[in-house]
Amino acid sequence: MKKLILIIIVLGNFLSGSAQTIKVEIENILKKVPPQARYGIVVLNPMKEDTLFSHNANVPLIPASNTKLFTTAVAVYFLGPDYSISTKFFTDAKNVDKRRLNGNLYIKGYGNGLFSDTDLDKMIDDLKRKGITEITGNVVGDDTFFDDVYSRQDWIEDETKTVSLPPVSALVLNRNKYLVKKKIRRKKYKYVTEFFSDPPLKIAEIVFNKLKEASISVDGIYKKGTTPKSAKEIADHSIKLKDYLQTVNKRSDNFLAECLFKIIGAVSSGKEGSSFYAAQTINKFLYDNDIPSDGTKVVDGSGLSRNNQVSVGAITGLLEKIYFDIRYFDTFYHSLSTAGEDGTLRHRMKNAGFDVNFRGKTGTLNGASSISGYLKLDNGDDLIISMIFEFSKMNNNYYREVEDEIIEKLAGFKNEPGK
Repeated sequence: MKKLILIIIVLGNFLSGSAQTIKVEIENILKKVPPQARYGIVVLNPMKEDTLFSHNANVPLIPASNTKLFTTAVAVYFLGPDYSISTKFFTDAKNVDKRRLNGNLYIKGYGNGLFSDTDLDKMIDDLKRKGITEITGNVVGDDTFFDDVYSRQDWIEDETKTVSLPPVSALVLNRNKYLVKKKIRRKKYKYVTEFFSDPPLKIAEIVFNKLKEASISVDGIYKKGTTPKSAKEIADHSIKLKDYLQTVNKRSDNFLAECLFKIIGAVSSGKEGSSFYAAQTINKFLYDNDIPSDGTKVVDGSGLSRNNQVSVGAITGLLEKIYFDIRYFDTFYHSLSTAGEDGTLRHRMKNAGFDVNFRGKTGTLNGASSISGYLKLDNGDDLIISMIFEFSKMNNNYYREVEDEIIEKLAGFKNEPGK
């Protein structure tokens, strides 16, 4: 019995010493951070419920694109990995009479920000395969699955020099932008990108013209409107949520994140996709799952707004919640960037002298840098890590190096508690 007690005491001292070493090493790295900077850091071993390092865990900070972690995690929970994000053709015609569609053709969007010309052409080919050569009514663009607030400059008023976001609508084609040839001086032209000012109307026009190019005549006009509830679906293009998330998180795609944010609002409210309903849903998710959220304010889906306020404790709690959920963890985990391999982490954490097995999400705004995710250690343990820095001195690259050095140091520990 005495021998057993001695072993427990020795083991406890060993584990305590290892954790203390980790704490000291991280604090040494943080000495590089200017005193004016504000930051929060949490390092957690979820299986052992062991917090290895914590500083300002509950202080709300600007999360930048770490906001996308909330958007994508809540989307997985509310929608499910196999949820289809669609764009559809409907018609109010009761029948097709000798290849004639006696009614209107509606194109309705459900938030697929990746919908492209190629996808639209396939849908028109579906009409041709059904034998349709004439539409007697109008071509109608419908984006009523979302609200009609396409742009909110208050999101990004301090970032307007670096951020350009197309109109966020439920009906999207080619990210709601197109190239325009403009004359700059005599015989000199250049192509510039312009956004759709009225997405449903512009897309209805494009569909109208493409139908004619495909030898499907349209007797009416193109316009925007609402698809009748009694209308029948006749063609569809969709993408699974689990595939959509790959682009949102790995590439940190702001436009897709904002579309997904409004999808959450539309599905959860049963009314329309809006930032208000989406934010309500995320806040309720945090509350229902006992995720620390004091001071948390999520105002967009991408993290472009400096009005977002999130603590590293809230991020860690979110990552821990999904870590223990076998239904959704793989989908979420594989949507994150892999250090040194892909996405926004493809050029990072290469100074350790070994592969750093870290999957995570980065975030960058003027004066703000963040990184959060999962680190797998050689002993098989996983760590959940979240860091946010707000600063006025040095630049983003400087803080990325600090973040990387901390993660590399953690990845290199051989005596991490639990080994």
